[in-house]
Amino acid sequence: MAGFREFSGNADAHDLQIAIVAARFNEVIVDKLLAGATETLVRMGSESANIRVIRVPGAWELPLAAQAAASTGRIDAIIALGAVIRGDTAHFDYICAECAAGLSRVALEYKLPVSFGVLTCDTAAQAEARCGNDSENKGAEAAIAAVEMAQALRRLDL
Repeated sequence: MAGFREFSGNADAHDLQIAIVAARFNEVIVDKLLAGATETLVRMGSESANIRVIRVPGAWELPLAAQAAASTGRIDAIIALGAVIRGDTAHFDYICAECAAGLSRVALEYKLPVSFGVLTCDTAAQAEARCGNDSENKGAEAAIAAVEMAQALRRLDL
């Protein structure tokens, strides 16, 4: 469109410092998300030395770990990875809502991309379907979103 300035990111991670906060709960699933995220970052040009992985007990702890990483001032983007699977109580609803809200607050407070690679599924089968070795790996998708947002924010000249 003529007259408009558009800002968007690209898929170049070579000079970005990335923090990945990953839950240990449902570790088999989260490890697949983590593999998808790290493999994608490397394909996008990131070096292993520029990726920091912070393991926390579960999804509840992800916002605090993200905040700690953001507060260093040395991180360009954060990727949050976890898997919460519905059980028989309302615990699922509380954890999912507070995890999402907490990660959003970190992004807004620090003006830093925090991508949401936390699966919130009704069944383990749904979670497995979202962490495979294909294009449906939500860890890989979260990595792409984090890099594109970090690059877009660098380009902002409002």
